[in-house]
Amino acid sequence: MKVLHIGATIGLIGGGQLASMMSIAAARLGFRTVVLSPEKNCSAARTTNEHIVAAYDNHAALEHLAQLCDVITYEFENIPITTLDYLALNTTVAPPPFALAVAQNRFIEKKFLGECGIATAPWWFIEDRETLDAALIACGGKGILKSCFFGYDGKGQVHITKNSEDTIRMALETIGHVPAILEGFVDFSKEISVIAARGRLKDVVFFDVPENIHQAGILRTSIVPAAVSPEVIKTAREITATILHTLNYIGVIAVEFFVKADGSIFANEFAPRVHNSGHWTEATCIISQFEQHIRAIAGWSLGIPLRHSDCIMENIIGDDINKTPEILQQPGTFIHLYGKEEIRLGRKMGHIIHITHTQE
Repeated sequence: MKVLHIGATIGLIGGGQLASMMSIAAARLGFRTVVLSPEKNCSAARTTNEHIVAAYDNHAALEHLAQLCDVITYEFENIPITTLDYLALNTTVAPPPFALAVAQNRFIEKKFLGECGIATAPWWFIEDRETLDAALIACGGKGILKSCFFGYDGKGQVHITKNSEDTIRMALETIGHVPAILEGFVDFSKEISVIAARGRLKDVVFFDVPENIHQAGILRTSIVPAAVSPEVIKTAREITATILHTLNYIGVIAVEFFVKADGSIFANEFAPRVHNSGHWTEATCIISQFEQHIRAIAGWSLGIPLRHSDCIMENIIGDDINKTPEILQQPGTFIHLYGKEEIRLGRKMGHIIHITHTQE
């Protein structure tokens, strides 16, 4: 992988808040950015040097993007893998397209984790009613049915707590009878994530570990540092490093874990990108996850992400954005609004970082 010079151009697939924050970090390091997104008034349109308004499978637009950029990255999983493969013919794509191919299909992702020797919740591949019936018997009659594709923030997921005819029928209808997995429930006490980066020299750098609280499948709060043992953190980081090296990864990754009361951990899933549970790094680290990602894909040296404060990060969801005037009055509070024009139920409109303690 080549090392980019100051003034080089970085392409971003997707125009949401993650692309916006990456483009801000890139500008601070002296890079230009070009965003490709079908949404004309997307969040990243306010912060990038150029915005190509086009569908992700528009070959003419992809060719134009490849011509403009020295490296191309992406901000979310639901991009056609054919898009990245097409771009990779003419320019560098980081993280590698294979990482996206694994992460965007829950069946392939679970299989990949198992082949790496990484413990997960028990799971079964679901093709139809017959395979779901068999899986429910195997896991005690309850679990979480998750569509293989296009699932995030609780979408494409159904909790099955009762093995009845109506429950099973409604569950399959809810996910549209698409290929899925049934995941057995894990009796966990905490959820954590590891935010890490791997550079061109195969070096891996870790941020501190946040404890995450979800509601209705959406991340609401991340608390840093997580109240878990050093042994849990060590194991979670070792697992993350295994994933990074196996994928020959370049960039920032987030790996989510369930932690049981006895300290054992299970990998839930990974996101091949900067991640919501790492937003707190904007206000409490010398180097944010966004700068670290730009450094990695540019072939630059990774930074040591020293954390100077403890914090609580909260997502601003939907109508919560109307509380902005009150939030601004709170001491020790950092706020980042995403500039989204439409307020919708469950939509992430911004985030707040509350400084709870400054390190001596």
